[in-house]
Amino acid sequence: MQNFFNSGIAITGSGSAVPTTRLHNQELTQLVETSDEWIASRTGIRQRRLALPPDSLTSLATAASQQAITAAGITAADIDLILLATSTPDDLFGTACRVQGELGATKAVAFDLTAACSGFVFGLVTAAQYLRTGVYQNVLLIGADILSRWVDWQDRRSCVLFGDGAGAVILQANQSDRLLGFCLKSDGSQNNCLNLAYNASSTELAPDIHVSTGKYHPITMNGKEVYRFAVQKVPEVIDKALFAANLKVENIDWLVLHQANQRIINSVAERLEIPEHKIISNVADYGNTSAASIPLALDEAVRAGKIKPNDIIATSGFGAGLSWGAAIFQWGR
Repeated sequence: MQNFFNSGIAITGSGSAVPTTRLHNQELTQLVETSDEWIASRTGIRQRRLALPPDSLTSLATAASQQAITAAGITAADIDLILLATSTPDDLFGTACRVQGELGATKAVAFDLTAACSGFVFGLVTAAQYLRTGVYQNVLLIGADILSRWVDWQDRRSCVLFGDGAGAVILQANQSDRLLGFCLKSDGSQNNCLNLAYNASSTELAPDIHVSTGKYHPITMNGKEVYRFAVQKVPEVIDKALFAANLKVENIDWLVLHQANQRIINSVAERLEIPEHKIISNVADYGNTSAASIPLALDEAVRAGKIKPNDIIATSGFGAGLSWGAAIFQWGR
C-alpha cells in the first residue's frame, strides 16, 4: 500500500556482527614475507576477523539485522524490504532471501545488491527511493562480506587487507527527510584495477559445442591505482553530496568512510579539511570488510555514544567497478 504522507526517510537503528576468530598481523608473517610494522604503516590494520565454520554470510547478516531491528524499536514483521549489499553471497543466486527467512520477516521482499565496497552507500540511496515514493515504510539495509573466502593467502599485497563482517541499518518513512544529499559514480574503464574474476575452462558437450565452466580467481588489485583513485575521487564526490545537501564541510559532525586503508581515510579528511576528532575509524581492528565496513563503523560509534541524534554524517564508499559514492545524512528521526 502506498502512503505519500511521509515523503522522507530516517535511519533509526543500527547493528553489526563479526566472527570471533582474529588474525593478527604477526600471524600473517608465518604465511607471507611481511611484518606488523610493514602492514600497519601502510594500511593502519593491526588485525582482522575471519569467518570459520559454522559462520556464514547468512548468520552474520542475520545477527547484525536483529540488532538493528531491536535498536529501531520495530519487529521483523514490520519490514517491507530487505536489501543485502554483498559481493560474497552464500549462494550465487543470492542470500537476502535466506536472511529474510532467518529473521521471520514474512512480508518483506528481499534481494541482493552488488557494488563491492560501495555497496552500502549504493544500497542506502536505493532504499531511500522506495521510501520517498511511499512504496514501503520500513527497509532493512545490510552490508555484509566474507572476503576471506576469495583471498590469495600467498599474495602479501592483498591478503593483509581484508576481513569479514556485517552491519545493518533500519530506514523508515519519515515526515522530515534525513538523507540530505548524495552522489553516485561509476567508471568501468578502470574495472581491471580491482577484480574477483571468473576463471573459465572449456567443457565439450558435443562436437563444436563447448561451454564455459569453472570457479573464480582470488582477489587481484592494483593497489597504487586504487589508492590514487580513492584520494582523488572521494573528496570530490563528498563535495558534490554536500552541494546537493546545501551544506558545507564545517556542518559535518562525523566522517564515516569505507574502511579500506587508514592512509586513504586520513588523506581524504586532510583534503576536505575535516579535523581528526571528527573521523570514525575502526580499520585497525577489522581491516577492509567491503560493504560491511561503513555500517560496522557506524554502529560501533552509535553504541559508543559518539554519534548522537541529529548529528550530520558524511559517508563514502569506493572500490571495485570502479564505483564510488557519498551520502550526507542526519542520524535518527
